[in-house]
Amino acid sequence: MSEDNQKKTPAQGVPLNEDNYTHNIRKFHERKLDRRSFLKTMVGAAGVFAVSTLPWGAIAAKHLAEGSKRVYPERVIGSAADLPVGEALEFAYPGEHDTALLVRLGDGEYKAYHNACTHLKCPVFWDKAEGDLLCPCHHGVFDVRTGRPKAGPPRRPLPEIELAVKQGTIYATGVKRYET
Repeated sequence: MSEDNQKKTPAQGVPLNEDNYTHNIRKFHERKLDRRSFLKTMVGAAGVFAVSTLPWGAIAAKHLAEGSKRVYPERVIGSAADLPVGEALEFAYPGEHDTALLVRLGDGEYKAYHNACTHLKCPVFWDKAEGDLLCPCHHGVFDVRTGRPKAGPPRRPLPEIELAVKQGTIYATGVKRYET
């Protein structure tokens, strides 16, 4: 074979003796990713994602299976004498960063709900004039006696907080499980 017909490698600095227009592109160190390799990569990534969500699914299943067995701390909200009829008081329950709203409806009649709207978690406020709980973000309206939505985009009721009154002091004792 003569020297003119020999192919020289790109490592020698001379392009291959080819009759195409891509002779100046080095293809030797490129990664090959054909359709089959791409699909294998995607299936592998989906498998890793699925396996990584298993612990969270187990925690959720355990929480749903426990149901009403979940124990919440008893926490003092305030004095019944300090909250006039028709007024509301904001407090934190069950956690330090979980805000809630207590409304005194009458003598010895109290209702408390988490004050995060069930639509997009905007804060819910007490409207004394209308006697409803309002979400100003999307004009959601909740019934103060049941926590169920009356108007707006919310479809689920507000989570109700269980209360107890002992010797003139109002306590939060738990959170009612959501029932459809």
